[in-house]
Amino acid sequence: MDNLTSDQLLDYFHDLLDSLSWTAVKLDLYGSKFFYTNVAQKTWEDIPLIKPPKTTRIPHIVTIEQANQIFSATSKLSYRVFFFTIYSLGLRLAEGIKLTIGDIDSANMRVHIRDAKGNKDRLAPLREKTLHVLRNFWKIHRHPSLLFPNRKRGLKNAHLIDSPLDRGGIQTAIKAVVQQIGLKKISCNSLRHSYAIHLLEAGIDLIELQKILGHVSLLTTAMEIYAQKGPVFS
Repeated sequence: MDNLTSDQLLDYFHDLLDSLSWTAVKLDLYGSKFFYTNVAQKTWEDIPLIKPPKTTRIPHIVTIEQANQIFSATSKLSYRVFFFTIYSLGLRLAEGIKLTIGDIDSANMRVHIRDAKGNKDRLAPLREKTLHVLRNFWKIHRHPSLLFPNRKRGLKNAHLIDSPLDRGGIQTAIKAVVQQIGLKKISCNSLRHSYAIHLLEAGIDLIELQKILGHVSLLTTAMEIYAQKGPVFS
């Protein structure tokens, strides 16, 4: 190996990227450098290896009927209301966790999503049913600010907690529910994307959908919908 040229080494490491992770290839690269400089006593020429782009996987989606199955099968009230809320508002998991009482604008039937992805705020339309569900849920826990307070002291004592629902607990809960009802690879992000598909099927304008989802680019919205549903400009 100590007789290989820099171009041959570059080809070698690029071939490794087809079967190994970036981390594993980097370790191999560092090991080779150590061998060249400390064992073979040869000059090492840096290999211009470029990290491959991160693969973005589009979440699986559910039908309206399957979404209702998820809500019905969720035994813990906090998680059931949370799943319904992020679906009916098209929220990311982190956006749902951070919701506060002050974000709900019942007068104008909208929700203020603060510090979303890209540190941007946006307004999401609020359905009458979602408002009703959230009001009934709040009447149980009555937290002064959080819509989804942490469950560690129970709902009746939730007003004493200063932290929101635990992300890990939410992810564990939805994984258990979808396994229980026989669905696969469904996450909180799947509920958000399912909401987008269902809005599109109901005839909403793509530009309006972009605003609701909080995408900076219309292309992002179009590509996500295309990956799940097919062409949107036909």
